[in-house]
Formats: sequence, C-alpha cells, structure tokens
Amino acid sequence: MERDQFIAVPKNTIAVLQKHGFQFKKQLGQNFLIDMHVLDKIIRAADIGPGDICLEIGPGIGSLTQALCEATVDDGRVYAVEIDDRLIPILEENLAAYPHVHIIHTDFMKIDLPSFFEEEKIDRPVKVVANLPYYITTPIIMALFESGVPLASVTVMVQEEVARRMQAKPGTKDYGALSLAVQYYAEPYIAAHVPPNCFMPRPNVGSAVIRLTRRPQPPVEVQDEKLMFKLIRAAFGQRRKTLVNAVTGSPELGGTIRIVNGQKENGETEVRTLQITKELITQALEEAGISQTIRGEALSLQQFAELTNVLAKQADH
Repeated sequence: MERDQFIAVPKNTIAVLQKHGFQFKKQLGQNFLIDMHVLDKIIRAADIGPGDICLEIGPGIGSLTQALCEATVDDGRVYAVEIDDRLIPILEENLAAYPHVHIIHTDFMKIDLPSFFEEEKIDRPVKVVANLPYYITTPIIMALFESGVPLASVTVMVQEEVARRMQAKPGTKDYGALSLAVQYYAEPYIAAHVPPNCFMPRPNVGSAVIRLTRRPQPPVEVQDEKLMFKLIRAAFGQRRKTLVNAVTGSPELGGTIRIVNGQKENGETEVRTLQITKELITQALEEAGISQTIRGEALSLQQFAELTNVLAKQADH
C-alpha cells in the first residue's frame, strides 16, 4: 500500500472522523496517532513480520491496526479489542481489505485471556502492540503478564513518565512498584519518544514507545510472588518511611497473612500463616543482610525477593 493511503496520514484521519461524525470521548483516553514515522517505529520496535500473531488493545479507527495487518500479511493474525461501540463499524469499514484481522467488541479487562488463547487456538507467543489509554495503562500491562498466556513482547505507546518508571533503577525518583513489577516479568526498552503533535487530539503530555520483552523466567527466585508484591506495594505506598514502618503500617499486610510454600509430597499446595510485626520485619532484614533503616525505594528486586524468602521460611503451619 502507498504511504499516503494509510489511515494515520492526518488528512485521512480527518476524512474518517468527518465521514462518521465521530466525537472523541475524553473518559476513554482517545488520542489517535497521525504520524507515519512514529507508526514505523512501533512496527520496528515490536519486530512485526509475516505470520506473526498480534493483539492490539484500543485500536480506535484502525491506524495502528492497518499497519499491523500490512506487516503480518495474510498468514498472520491480528486481534483488535475495542470497547467503544461507535468505533466498531468504522473499524470494520477501514479494515475490510484484511481477512486476517479479528475485531473484538469488548472491554479488554473483562477478557479471560487463557480461555481466549485456547479458543482461538493460539499456539505460539503473541506480540501485543497498542496505543494504550493513559488512565488504564498499568492495569492492562499487569493483566497481560499475570495471565500466564504466551507473550513474546508488549510494545505500547504510554505516557512518557510511565515509560521512565517502567525501566527505572533503585534509588531514582521514577523507581517504584511499577518498575519492579514490569522488570520481574520483562526487559523494558524505550524505543521512541513521541511529542503531543503526533496525535489527534493532542494530549497534554509527551509519550513514549516502550517494548517489554517477556522473560522466559523471572530474574529472581521467590517462594511466594504474591507476598513479594504485597511487600513492594507496602514499601512504595509510603515511600518516605523506612521499610519497617511502611510494611508494618500497611493495611494489606496487617494481621495474619497467608503464605504459599510450594507443594507437599502429595501434590497439594502448602499454605502457612504469618503475623507481620515490626520485630519480624527487623529480624528478616537482618537475616537478609539489609539495613534496618533502609527505605523501600533503595531495595532492588533481588533484595525484595530475598526478604520475601526469609519471611516465608518463618511462616507457621
């Protein structure tokens, strides 16, 4: 296809919007990409090629979807999940030339991904590519990784600040719970910075394209993932406090919590309980070789995993 025929060309986007009398819904975070150079960068960053299976969330009028269809050609598959019912007929019209695109009208957050992958007979890792609504970026990314479905990578346009947080290192101002969660599941790489004038309408902030390459295995060994992420959320929920005070003051970790300690010999999951106290956290930090006055923002993923494993060992039957 000639480049001037793509939907992402500004005059073509305007023509589509005028033809259908489309009005943007601010609450859905709708900002349509109108820059072909950025579109090219997304396709390159995601390494999309013939035969790939792609999943797009929030396709809008199909600007990125069309580029994905062109790159995957007929032997690939493109799934486009759109929540706005006004956009479904527009997508069907704009993408009518591509038999390998599947337009799905639903809220992505309501999809049971393992069941969906099974029903669609998806037998190889999927490449997720999307221009995500900023208000729901983090829940979508975590839903993808926590689902356990086979993902090759997640390449998304997000708010620039969020992209920085995803790849931030300990001790920096951008480092937080999102940094640790993303880096547990994937290797982040910012592929492009995108100014507001590349969208219609223009957002108030800059954006970035970030590729999250799924790790075959997490970079740390942790006995109870859920406990580790509870500790992480507690640490950054009150990031100016010491880890001891932030954890013991966390509603999520108050009282008795359940610890999953692997499996018994008969295959059943072994569950223990743990009472979180200041004395217990202090003792666990000492055993893990971590300062008792440290703040959560200074701990690496490896240190959070080590602290979790020490706590899990102390749980009662």
